[in-house]
Amino acid sequence: QVQLVESGGGLVQAGGSLRLSCAASRSIFSFNAMGWYRQAPGKQRELVATITSTSRPNYADSVKGRFTISTDNAKNMVYLQLNSLKPEDTAVYYCNAHLVLVGPSVRDYWGQGTQVTVSS
Repeated sequence: QVQLVESGGGLVQAGGSLRLSCAASRSIFSFNAMGWYRQAPGKQRELVATITSTSRPNYADSVKGRFTISTDNAKNMVYLQLNSLKPEDTAVYYCNAHLVLVGPSVRDYWGQGTQVTVSS
């Protein structure tokens, strides 16, 4: 079993910054990709950013140029730097570990989420 534990959420004013952290219970090299998703009240969970095992990042259009995903492989950590925050960024942010299995099939692991609230 894999455990992902997020931290770093909070309340911030529009234009401010936060840094989210995700601690994985095993080597993140064992996954095909790590990522961050978010879910706002009444909305579906959506992709924010992912990074592959070869360090290729991918961002949702809504966060390009403002958010940065990174990893510390030695510490099994994944980070999401959130800059120039907007009220519409308010959501619960979830860490994800994505694994492609033989078959093919996929397996996704999720953290418990961390709340980000941006006030106007």
